[in-house]
Amino acid sequence: MINAEWKELEKNKEVIASLSSIVDKAVDEDLVNPDECWQPTDFLPDLTQEDAYEQVRNLRERCEGIPDSVITSLVGNMITEEALPSYQTYFNLMVNEDRELTSTNGWVRWSRAWTSEENRHGDLLNKYLYLSGRCDMKAVEQTIHRLIYNGFNPQTNQDPYQAIVYTSFQERATKISHVNTGKLADKAGDDRLSRICKTIAGDEARHEKAYKSFMSKIMEVDPSGGLVAFEKMMRKQIVMPAVLMDKGAKHNLFADFSAITQKIGVYTTWDYASIIEHLVSLWKIENLTGLKDGASKAQDYLCTLATRYKKIAERMKVPEDITLHWLGAKRFSF
Repeated sequence: MINAEWKELEKNKEVIASLSSIVDKAVDEDLVNPDECWQPTDFLPDLTQEDAYEQVRNLRERCEGIPDSVITSLVGNMITEEALPSYQTYFNLMVNEDRELTSTNGWVRWSRAWTSEENRHGDLLNKYLYLSGRCDMKAVEQTIHRLIYNGFNPQTNQDPYQAIVYTSFQERATKISHVNTGKLADKAGDDRLSRICKTIAGDEARHEKAYKSFMSKIMEVDPSGGLVAFEKMMRKQIVMPAVLMDKGAKHNLFADFSAITQKIGVYTTWDYASIIEHLVSLWKIENLTGLKDGASKAQDYLCTLATRYKKIAERMKVPEDITLHWLGAKRFSF
């Protein structure tokens, strides 16, 4: 069994390596040149200007009306984005056969370009929340520190196929989370934060599109292997990137964060089910033929999985009480 799993893993790595030119093209077509990309300062007060204090005051006034639950959810989203070093390390371990970070290999180029775009998300949200005065920033910083310290394990078992399934799912989940947070910010009267969240969601949408296209190609080249990898990830369930923020903490930070996103509609079990349904449809799982090595069973499992999660969503009760973390004890006029 161990030998069979090793052969499967090696075969998957060979297929991934063969897609390097496709990924190289995606870097040029789906990602944005650094000179043309938006940057955090495009959305933040310009502290070099004479009216800098007024700009900060306006930011704080806009942010004042946002409910504490939404701020807590936003902080959790930001902390997730700030653990980027772990994500890049993980991805390089999966696809970087050159073991050289300046390699021109398509996968290595993608790893650099993708994470450099993602890096702006945490930077922007961190600075915005800092200026808002709504958070206990030291507690936030400690959580970021702890999350990076604890590492990242999406349970893909060194399988690059599973890694692509994971990133396809996670980019879409992150996009949904930022879009819904933006809607709540807009409802609360902070149109600038709404635009920030929707802009970040736009990046996630481009990244999602690329990862899904990589997996689509895998399904063409190796449908049985792709199906089995998809099934394995879904049986384990998709572990959210920030899950290890709890480890070493005094509170159940991640569990509370998840309960809040469920309660206020930022990211719910319904969303989880909808992502499964979307990916199953996109990758034409139901129509794949000529399957082997248990892939037919994987196909049957995946085609009914979204329905199962919808039933779970119907039965789920929204928690009455939720614990809020990372909030500032006081608010001051500026």
